[in-house]
Amino acid sequence: MRALGVNTWVWTSPLTDAALERIAPRVADWGFDVLELPVENVGDWDPRRSRTLLDGLGLATSTVLVMGPGRELVATDPATRAATQDYLKRVVDAAATAGSTVVAGPAYASVGRTWRMSPSERAGLRAELTEALAPVVDHASAAGVRIAVEPLNRYETSVLNTVDQALEALADLPAEHCGLALDVYHMNIEERDVAAAIERAAGRVHHVQVCANDRGTPGADHLDWSRIVTALDKSGYSGPLVIESFTAENASIATAASVWRPLAASQDAIAVDGLSFLRSLPCSPPTSLPQKKGAAVD
Repeated sequence: MRALGVNTWVWTSPLTDAALERIAPRVADWGFDVLELPVENVGDWDPRRSRTLLDGLGLATSTVLVMGPGRELVATDPATRAATQDYLKRVVDAAATAGSTVVAGPAYASVGRTWRMSPSERAGLRAELTEALAPVVDHASAAGVRIAVEPLNRYETSVLNTVDQALEALADLPAEHCGLALDVYHMNIEERDVAAAIERAAGRVHHVQVCANDRGTPGADHLDWSRIVTALDKSGYSGPLVIESFTAENASIATAASVWRPLAASQDAIAVDGLSFLRSLPCSPPTSLPQKKGAAVD
């Protein structure tokens, strides 16, 4: 069966060592395979400590980057671009140390930044992204980590909204080291056919996040999950499905994710009921878990 995971954003933001020590044992007891760790700021949590904790619980790790205000790879000044590249490289290092082989997220512009572009401006932006992301991908490749670039919906970015836009933007970067992170929440807004879009991304899907169409519990929605998992199988993706939702207790993240009301009976229910639903889906080929590498990376 395909491995299933959950992001700590379901319960807390920013992640800390103390919060991880509370969350991880419960996630393992519920039967998850993977715990996803956001790096809002490098140093919020200790990668070595997290690796020891999760290894002891039998949990694999995936990692997500966070493009907050001021983190820009495109349409920005050289100093901001360099600082963002440095942040992304440090996230890669944290991921490698924690035992994660993927760093996923919108590695191009800060979430919420939108502007109109002409076709020529968009073409120039693609070249700019390739140039800016290339050294990060090289750094990740050397660390044994893949970069998974996530298209976001139109209200959160104007840079990459669809699978096809992302595939075009990443065409000149090595597929084995840089691919797509697909989030069904954003795909439900932007793709005319979610399953067909997944199939078009065959060979470049490096990470998948799941939730209901309203950011709540997977399965409590109108999404065609059977077609989605079948399309993932056809695309060659054998990695985990990771539930990503958000707590409303943190004002900044609730505002960023537009969480204005409870999305389930409880935050635990998003994880537990979502896990039960995802386990009920048609069986997929044996998964390739995020690998736990031997030597940690400083």
